[in-house]
Amino acid sequence: MRDFKEIKPVDINESAVKLIGSDWMLITSGDIENFNMMTAAWGGMGFLWKKPVVFIYVRPTRHTYGFLEKNDYFTISFFDEIYRSALNLCGTKSGRDINKKLESGLIPMTSEHSVFFEEARLQMECRKIYADMVKPELFLDKSIDRNYPLKDYHKMYIGEIVHCIKS
Repeated sequence: MRDFKEIKPVDINESAVKLIGSDWMLITSGDIENFNMMTAAWGGMGFLWKKPVVFIYVRPTRHTYGFLEKNDYFTISFFDEIYRSALNLCGTKSGRDINKKLESGLIPMTSEHSVFFEEARLQMECRKIYADMVKPELFLDKSIDRNYPLKDYHKMYIGEIVHCIKS
């Protein structure tokens, strides 16, 4: 098992653009008995309303969406490159169809309010503080709508980072 230490969000010294856009994040919601996870490459981190936050985007058609709707907390986890195939599986297969915990080989650990993973190198537990659907009528750059050929717009969740650990 990896050794984890708690860090402050301000001490994260990696690029959010690289972490999310290139390395990918694993979004997890639920408890150790009943959770789902999905890989995502859309989102961000920053400071909003005097709080360190992350923002994630999840389509209502995703299995993880139901878990996010039912729970007040979620985690985002980041992994070394050797876990890319597990992340790929979690981003292309639905938890409705397969047991992602078993198929991915990732070992879940309980956090105070959600689920972390033993293999992750950086993890953030987040409390939902805002959510809203992406509204295409508000796109200032109309070309963004090309990302939605099925008109299946994401829901954005903003989560306050309440616990951050690093291995």
